[in-house]
Amino acid sequence: MSTKLTQKHLLKATHAFEIVEDQVNISIKSRFKQETHSVSLAVLNPEPVITRSHLEFLSRVNGEALLSLELSRPNVAEFNDFVNTLKQRALEEFNSIAGINVAAKPAALNGNLYEEPPEFDELTPADISKAKKVHVEGIENAINMLETYVNNEEIQPLLTALVSLKQAPQDHSKLVDVATVFNELGSSQGAVLTYAPYIGLMLSDDPFG
Repeated sequence: MSTKLTQKHLLKATHAFEIVEDQVNISIKSRFKQETHSVSLAVLNPEPVITRSHLEFLSRVNGEALLSLELSRPNVAEFNDFVNTLKQRALEEFNSIAGINVAAKPAALNGNLYEEPPEFDELTPADISKAKKVHVEGIENAINMLETYVNNEEIQPLLTALVSLKQAPQDHSKLVDVATVFNELGSSQGAVLTYAPYIGLMLSDDPFG
């Protein structure tokens, strides 16, 4: 099982991906600068989609691409090995947070990465099931993590919505408010999901969330 993948380009930036514990670290290095960021494994949909030249892992929350890998680089064997590991680890982390035990399911994820990808329906706030269970402890932990590590003006509306939901966890409209505010965060979504993966679980369309 490979936990690292480096995709080098002569004229473009070099992308390095590494699975470390419960996240994927991404490093993008060009001639003039280097960028690094991380994505929580728990928020990745373990079934990637294939575009013309890339394989992308989407967010469970809103369907946006969080990881984009160039197909077959540096070679097919290394690429497939890393992707299969990433798919399995993404499922395991999500199930760990959700408290689901499906030991046999990861094996079903392995297969031909070039098969036609499944259709993905983006989840909107209105799609969140009224039967969705909200755990106050998870919300409290998310609030604490965000206030500690991502406390900036952009996420203040999200923090306000989370506090409101914590006070009334059975009020579906409060959950919809959280989803609506989250969808408006734009680039800040990655930081939110990295430090508060329960938000991804809470807003996903998984019935066990």
